[in-house]
Amino acid sequence: MKKLIITDKNACQACLACEAACSTAFYKEFDPDKSCIRITAKPDGSPLPKVCLQCGKCARTCPSGAIKQNAKGTYIIDKKLCTGCGECVKVCPMHVMVKAPDKPYTSKCIACGICAKACPMGILAVVEK
Repeated sequence: MKKLIITDKNACQACLACEAACSTAFYKEFDPDKSCIRITAKPDGSPLPKVCLQCGKCARTCPSGAIKQNAKGTYIIDKKLCTGCGECVKVCPMHVMVKAPDKPYTSKCIACGICAKACPMGILAVVEK
């Protein structure tokens, strides 16, 4: 299975370069709410990056069957089938599914690696598991 991983969660500096790269690549603007990787905070205030686990909970929840695994095992959204209902967003355990108000479909991480290339700390990687 192809997926994005965090190699060292403690090394994140919350620079948001990964969020900027993701949202800009897919929505043509820097908007953290449109990024499929999120930098949140631990209880002590230190940065906590969150990525898609490729767990499939979104696919099992999707009422239109729009989320399926591709040949590499990565869950992807068929924009032609997605109704934008947001059910997948509600069940995502990492809160990294995106339903942009100006788009009729939902987005999720496809393990493309754009965020990994943008990370100055080098803590993101796309791997085959």
